[in-house]
Amino acid sequence: MTGRRVLALVTDAYGAGGGIAQYNRDLFQALSTCEDVGQVLVLARHGKPSADRLPVKVQQIGVKPGRLAYSYRALRAIARQGPVHVIFCGHLFMAPLAAILAKRTGASLWLQIHGIEAWHRPNRFQRWAAERAQLITAVSRYTRRLFLGWANCSPETVKVLPNTVDERFSPGPKPRALLDRHGLGGKKVLLTVSRLAAAERYKGHDLVIRALVGLGASHPDLVYVVAGDGDDRNRLQQLAAALGVAERVRFVGYVPEGELPELYRTADVFVMPSAGEGFGIVFLQALASGLPVIGGDGDGSRDPLRDGHDGCLVAPGHLEGLQAAIAKAMAQRRPRGSADAFARGRFEAAVGALVERLAAETPFPTAAEKQRTF
Repeated sequence: MTGRRVLALVTDAYGAGGGIAQYNRDLFQALSTCEDVGQVLVLARHGKPSADRLPVKVQQIGVKPGRLAYSYRALRAIARQGPVHVIFCGHLFMAPLAAILAKRTGASLWLQIHGIEAWHRPNRFQRWAAERAQLITAVSRYTRRLFLGWANCSPETVKVLPNTVDERFSPGPKPRALLDRHGLGGKKVLLTVSRLAAAERYKGHDLVIRALVGLGASHPDLVYVVAGDGDDRNRLQQLAAALGVAERVRFVGYVPEGELPELYRTADVFVMPSAGEGFGIVFLQALASGLPVIGGDGDGSRDPLRDGHDGCLVAPGHLEGLQAAIAKAMAQRRPRGSADAFARGRFEAAVGALVERLAAETPFPTAAEKQRTF
């Protein structure tokens, strides 16, 4: 093998759902195109790598749940696979392990931060680890700013590396099969795509359901499609029933990645008035699909919507503002923006520049250093 070996410690990547898993897959794809990278060895706590076709240079090793098992597997991977030159840590909670491994192997430490986990001062071990990273990448300016509020790091080491969007997401006619499946024929469709987790109620499903009540008279054909599943689904269904809008809300459950592009094409407006988003890759997917997009004005949602240039930003929790934004979006003949600023080519170029920076700061190991193992 020629080139640098990257050991990636992540919560999930291939064979897993969610925005962080998608971000990791996009990052590893970009790393595989870098000439200076010889291998990306991924240790994921969740997911089934056999479910995805992995890029050249990328190998994912499944790990049994549990911190001790995961730590042991990381040590074993270094011992068996050979020298590691960069340790990529995909979540702040895993930073202490990553920092210890980086110190032991002499590897550069690259920490990725996404959102809520990095917005407040963490425990002292996570802070210690974060402040020893040679490179920290944040998905949004908002996350970067809050991270620098508690971390004793040079601002120069913290870069914004936003999500990118898959080329599969593009405008197209409404798919008849999905319209029939979900009873959407002749309807105007609002869409939200996210987990329905009690811990993530900040995404704003409640507010959209409440907004339907006031929009009923002026938009009798309006239907809200909620894609995703989780432990908060029953509560949201009960809320819709209590407000008398149950017939206008479609809970379609988990939608496989391969079906998402078609799902977006069933919609007329994408809405997720989140108050706690690190970035929100679903905003990019919706923009790339040609939809008007509504997001929250108090978190990382500002980045994919480019401060309101490419979508509408509403104040968190403001029901009347959301209703007005939905009504305006429904009347739009053309969407306001696109996801061109987050195209895959730009993302890969940005990743390549970061790898070059790490390479310049940490010269390629000598032959003696290559032999260092546990």
